[in-house]
Amino acid sequence: MINLFKIKGQKKEEAANSNGGPPVKKQSPGELRLHKDIAELNLPKTTKISFPNGKDDLMNFEATLRPDEGYYLGGSFTFTFQVSPAYPHEAPKVKCKTKVYHPNIDLEGNVCLNILREDWKPVLNINTIIYGLNLLFSQPNDEDPLNHEAAAVLRDNPQKFQRNVQMAMSGGYVDNTHFPRGGGGGGGGGPCYVLCFWLAPPTLAPNANHCTI
Repeated sequence: MINLFKIKGQKKEEAANSNGGPPVKKQSPGELRLHKDIAELNLPKTTKISFPNGKDDLMNFEATLRPDEGYYLGGSFTFTFQVSPAYPHEAPKVKCKTKVYHPNIDLEGNVCLNILREDWKPVLNINTIIYGLNLLFSQPNDEDPLNHEAAAVLRDNPQKFQRNVQMAMSGGYVDNTHFPRGGGGGGGGGPCYVLCFWLAPPTLAPNANHCTI
């Protein structure tokens, strides 16, 4: 079988060498797969991606989410993605750059999403992760917490949870913790789910796992 990626890469390297330029760095299988994923991204209108290190470093990028429903309506939350050369056999490392009051994101930016951990499979992609992150904001999960205090408030007093989210996004204090200003008010919440992906299209199921860092 002809490997078109390999041939294309060889021709590019030969052209650079013949022009006296520096040798072209060979791309890892992870980089080739990531290029494909980025080319096929189908982002919701509430999500933007950017490459702060420039076009030569696609393995490190950011995704900014602006929820248009739920508790976090009007907020803006940026996540960093670090993709290893072993991708897609290894899940990207994703952290929340924006300090947020959320049951499934701790104050250090660690994210509790099953497809970034035990349920990651090579068939998944960047689009899947972004879908999951958006789901965390539309349907925060009190049963799978990293921020246990926020989870308890969401479970026991949803109205107080909404007030806390609004206070945090407006740049106030929640439980003696200061949050940077991140947006306007919020709306109502809903039931909590995680993503379950196999070789079939994605489905939703209640989460029975618990996150620890």
